[in-house]
Amino acid sequence: MDETTEDGVLDGKVRLRQPIRGYRAGLDAALLAAACDAKAGQRVIEAGCGAGGALLAAAARRPGARFTGVERDPKALALALENIALNGMADRVGAVAGDVALRFSGLGLPVFDAALANPPFFDDPDALRGPAAERRGAWMADDGLEAWIGFLSKAVREGGTITLIHRADRLADILALLAPKAGSAQVRPVLPFADQPAKRVLVRAIKTGKAPLRLLPPLVLHDRPNERGEGGKHTPETEAILRGDAALDWG
Repeated sequence: MDETTEDGVLDGKVRLRQPIRGYRAGLDAALLAAACDAKAGQRVIEAGCGAGGALLAAAARRPGARFTGVERDPKALALALENIALNGMADRVGAVAGDVALRFSGLGLPVFDAALANPPFFDDPDALRGPAAERRGAWMADDGLEAWIGFLSKAVREGGTITLIHRADRLADILALLAPKAGSAQVRPVLPFADQPAKRVLVRAIKTGKAPLRLLPPLVLHDRPNERGEGGKHTPETEAILRGDAALDWG
């Protein structure tokens, strides 16, 4: 096993072992977990769960729900299973080998009430300088965003929810790919500062939903530094989300 660190998530409520050099869960995973609104008794699947950062944070936030992570990388999957045991959640959280490029039906699992994903942000190798080999799977969607949204839409029942976080400049693509399969979309922009454009979007849609698109108020991540460069800390709303004291509301 590669070298790992053990980090605290949700103000230490979740312990997460993750690789020193590979993909490490960060703010995007925390926001995805906070956006999960699964109710007690519901079943949730996360595609591409990695070492389990978002999976376990969402499970800690929603103690009445059951969670399954899907991961194609054997090392990441092994860490996810280790982290599930480390946090004493094996009774309602699991992880299985799988690939979004393959059919959901091949997993042999019944459809879920909700699906989560933080898909790789790029599907064109020429769009950026190649990431380190150990991070490539987290940055490059080999089969494109279409494969991810196709997998998520097959993984949930009619009336189930699909929630993902991605680059803001891919919003049009996300909505177009969701449209044949899911509706009632809600979009929450994520802004670095109040006076800057969004760099991320959280999108939630309902399979077979018919309601019109709703653009929700943005989440602003940081206070603006003053003229001396002081400040720039997380806003109180963001800090509460990262501590686990607040969730991202879809109401």
